[in-house]
Formats: sequence, structure tokens, C-alpha cells
Amino acid sequence: MTDTAVEEDFQTLAEPYRRELLAYCYRMLGSLHDAEDLVQETYLRAWKSYERFEGRSSLRTWLYRIATNACLTALEGRGRRPLPSGLGAPSADPGAELAESPELPWLEPVPDALVGAGPSDPATIVTSRESIRLALITALQHLPPRQRAALIMRDVLSWRAAEVAELLGTTTVAVNSMLQRARAQISQLAPAEDAVTEPVTTAQRELLERYVAAFENYDTAALVKLFTADVVWEMPPFSGWFEGPDAIAALNKTHCPATGPGDMVLLPTQANGGPAFGLYMRGDDGVHRAFQLHVLHLNGPAVDHVVAFFDTSLFGLFGLPDVLPAGS
Repeated sequence: MTDTAVEEDFQTLAEPYRRELLAYCYRMLGSLHDAEDLVQETYLRAWKSYERFEGRSSLRTWLYRIATNACLTALEGRGRRPLPSGLGAPSADPGAELAESPELPWLEPVPDALVGAGPSDPATIVTSRESIRLALITALQHLPPRQRAALIMRDVLSWRAAEVAELLGTTTVAVNSMLQRARAQISQLAPAEDAVTEPVTTAQRELLERYVAAFENYDTAALVKLFTADVVWEMPPFSGWFEGPDAIAALNKTHCPATGPGDMVLLPTQANGGPAFGLYMRGDDGVHRAFQLHVLHLNGPAVDHVVAFFDTSLFGLFGLPDVLPAGS
């Protein structure tokens, strides 16, 4: 078989697994940017070795083995990717100067559409919204890498313990021991939810519309009415985080660069199995530019958690423009 034929054959057979491998690497790494790099590395390694692939396992299993080894190597000596709320107690003074920590490798969100959890895709176990929610991805970061891989393969991908053991080069007994410890820790850090779906109820749709209107109208009083009493607001790369509607109102009043209605525009998207918005801030020249990516968690008809990511490089990955056209 010629090199061209090998490449075409490999692309045809391997490409359908790219999206689920991206979801897997994201769960392992907590970073979309790193996950994309590792998936690319996985396909490069697989293509170079494809002529030696003997078919003793499925192509999918072989690709997962390569991806797992790449992830485990990447995680060697690397600390977990946190959110600010995982670093300590909430900030006591929302009016104080915000401390930025750009050196920390912060957890990143993932677009539902990139990992097959968008509204146009049927729910599958590989790409379910439950398995990419931020609380779970954050909790996975607390597990040692091999435990993390074992848990994802067994509980998210539904592999048999023996298959996981073969991939990790260990025994079924060892895998079951890893799973027992991992499940116990995850149940404390990220309890399972009854349902994780896109907001489809009338109450939730109205809630999100009011959220957008509160920002675009610069109406802090209306905004805080949408929150639960114990709502959490965090903004990586700023290490502080805030709890409660009053603290968030004070934070907004002190630190938000907007001064009135029209300064902010929100565009909807989906991240980590839930609603999200790209927020654009109007500059002195009247142009609205990418400012924050809000990832929301809803608790019934209220918002109980917002992570406002300041990394504007994420906008392109979500299909959002960096700058809004005039008149938006």
C-alpha cells in the first residue's frame, strides 16, 4: 500500500473518533487547548504506526491507548488545574483590589459542540452533558492521573474493568481498587445531579433572558434577584471568588468597567453541558470587544454558580467573534 493510500485509509477509519477523543483528553487535562494538542499528537503517533497496527484490538481501543499514554505523560509532574473556589475561602471584601494569578494553569471550559454534547446531537454516554459539567471536571483534577483515566474509562466510557486494566498495563484487581478510591473522592467533590440538560423549561429560558437583560441594561439590582442565596461567582485568572448576591453586587459596582446600559452585549452559547454567554464590553471608541465568557449553573429557576473566564482566546473556540459589528 502506498503512503498516500495508507494515509487515506487511516483518515477514513480514524477521523470519526476525533471528537470523542477530544472529550476524553479534556476530561483528563481540564484544558481545551491542551486537549486539542494531545488529540493532534495522538493522531500523528497513530498515523506513523498505522502500518504496524495488527488489529488485535479495535482501532478505537488502540487510539484510546495512544491518547491515554500521551495524557499521562503530559500530566507527569503537573499540578491540577483549579478554579478560584478550589484555592481557599471566599473573598471577604469584594471592593478590595483583585489579585490576578496568570501563572496558574486554570481550568478551562469546553464548547458542547466540540465534544458532541450540543443540542443537535443525540445524548450518548461518551459525550453526555453530565460527564463534562464543570463541577465534575474540577473534581477529576483532584485524582492522580491513572485513577482519573480508570474512572473516565469505566464510568463515562463504560469500558469493562479488564479492558481498562489491559490499557493501563495493570490488573483488574488494581483497577477496581483505583475505582473505589476515585469514586469515593468524586462523590464528595462533585455529587451526581438528577439531570444535566440544556435549559428547555419556560422558567429557565426566562431566567436566561433576564440574565442577559440585566447585564445589557446595566441593572445590578435585577441581576442579583436571579441568584440563589449561596451563589458563587469566580473569575479566573483572578484568584479571589465571591459568595452571595450582595457580594456579587458590590463586586460589580466596584470593578465592572461598564458605566451604563449598552456598554455590555451578551451572545449565547453552550459550555460544559449548560448555558454560557460571551460578554462584550464597549470601549471608548464605541466598539464592543470580547471581555468574558460566562459559564452558568442553574439550580431550578435561579443561578447558583457563574464562572466568568477572562481568557478571550476561548471566544474563537466557541464560534464567537472577537469584535461585534457596529450596531450590534
